[in-house]
Amino acid sequence: MEREQLEFDVLFVGAGPANLAGAIHLKKLAQQQGREIEVCIIEKGESIGAHSLSGAVLDPKALIDLMPDFREKGCPIEETDLRDGVFYLTATGQLRLPYAPPSMHNEGCFIISLSRFCAWLGTIAEELGVNIFPGFAGVEALYDEAGRRVIGVRTGDKGVNKDGKPKSNFEPGVDLLGKVTVFGEGPKGSLIREVGKKLGIFAGRMPQVFETAVKEVIEIPAASPFLASPFTVLHTFGYPLGLNTKGGGFLYRMKENRVSLGLVVGLDYEDPGLEPYQEFLRFKKHPLIADIIRHGKVLQQGAKTLAAGGLYTMPQLAVDGALFVGDSASMLNVQRLKGIHTAMKSGMLAAETILTAVGKGDVSAATLGDYRVKVEGSWIRNELYAARNFGQALSQKGIAKFITLGAQFVTGGRGFVDPMNITDDASTLQAGRFRPSTQVQDHDGKLYLDKLTGVYLSGTKHEEDQPCHLLIPDKELCVTRCWETFRSPCTRFCPGQVYEMIQEEGGRRRLKLTPSNCLHCKTCEIKDPFNNIIWTCPEGGGGPNYSIV
Repeated sequence: MEREQLEFDVLFVGAGPANLAGAIHLKKLAQQQGREIEVCIIEKGESIGAHSLSGAVLDPKALIDLMPDFREKGCPIEETDLRDGVFYLTATGQLRLPYAPPSMHNEGCFIISLSRFCAWLGTIAEELGVNIFPGFAGVEALYDEAGRRVIGVRTGDKGVNKDGKPKSNFEPGVDLLGKVTVFGEGPKGSLIREVGKKLGIFAGRMPQVFETAVKEVIEIPAASPFLASPFTVLHTFGYPLGLNTKGGGFLYRMKENRVSLGLVVGLDYEDPGLEPYQEFLRFKKHPLIADIIRHGKVLQQGAKTLAAGGLYTMPQLAVDGALFVGDSASMLNVQRLKGIHTAMKSGMLAAETILTAVGKGDVSAATLGDYRVKVEGSWIRNELYAARNFGQALSQKGIAKFITLGAQFVTGGRGFVDPMNITDDASTLQAGRFRPSTQVQDHDGKLYLDKLTGVYLSGTKHEEDQPCHLLIPDKELCVTRCWETFRSPCTRFCPGQVYEMIQEEGGRRRLKLTPSNCLHCKTCEIKDPFNNIIWTCPEGGGGPNYSIV
């Protein structure tokens, strides 16, 4: 099939904060030097921000570097007066820590909606002349004839039915070519996965590990005690996960009597019966949270994974013709619970490197490798180095967790062992530790939602008659070894109810997929104990449609 080719100087894949900041910075630098540079961003979501979800507390230092007049330009900020409260929860009570750990101090930070923030950055980029194509999913990295230099990305075909045949509205994908391609797909990107296999960018690194977050924006009554409390930011640990499972809850105050509420679960958990969505509902039922949100209404729900590995899991940052930024490159600071600022700064450092490389006419890994030098010399490295063993400490059990964290605090992040080992998330389930998840049954469709109502409130939609984007190479394994050993954990760890095990006549089991429910969080590919699920991009424009989360 002949495909249209479009050529640019720089191609950014993914319209998250890293690539948007990178594109803006690149155009500004080129303008200052009187140079013309053609820049393109593609985004698989229907619009910019549609697939962007985070807590989100923003450290503005990268934003200030990028755009000192961000307030005058209308940056959407929910709250600027951040006051922190950290609570240990039991099943029925709570204990407030007398002070927040230094890494969790949020003075000078902002609460934002990441979807609104990215949409705003998108308008700024367009004003500077960046070509932005939402609804275009990158499905394949393109290489030169030698197969070693990245030269662009192919977008997915549109108008293909479930059998892979063209429909009447068929549109072939486009080959987008760039002198430099910047991959900013977020956690567990499908393109960086394949580039990694081909070019070995993860060789010698510890395995990337992740957390899954379920989040809602809730409108609460004006009489809610939280609106009159001394806190605007709450972080919790303990219940419902306990001390042996990594994770915790958060609640942030927003404008218009709204709060951002979520629970983060580390995907290195061992119990095959654990269900992150049910843990989230239990968290909402805790008296501390229930009192705040009582009589409220969920406006939007979503889920995503967080790249929680940090410094020791970062891939090679540059190859011939390509760079890797933001969460794709494991730059989230799990110790500070923040990654937007590091993502933006990485995009800006990539832009500075690209402008020099394109000017020289040399986009080899050697020249683009200056990006790693810039990252190593920036505050990104300082932050990630201080947190280099933090996630591993959180993965420890019981009191050992706090002893290790204390040792890291007094040794600048080293602790007792440096580096601490990281275990791949897919390998941690323990068959003998299966405990069926406690199901929260009293869904009211307003404040306490079942999964399908949550999917509806995420705005998720996919063209029903398209090829399934969730590939399962060995379907027999699902109903034999996976069922027998772990009772099909995909039916629990997916927050969108994509996977269901059904029993047909004669007692035969079958795994039923509903890919139209997919929230694009990629938990399934990460946590599947047999590595038998491969997440690929569905038709561009599909997936969630976040606007306020």
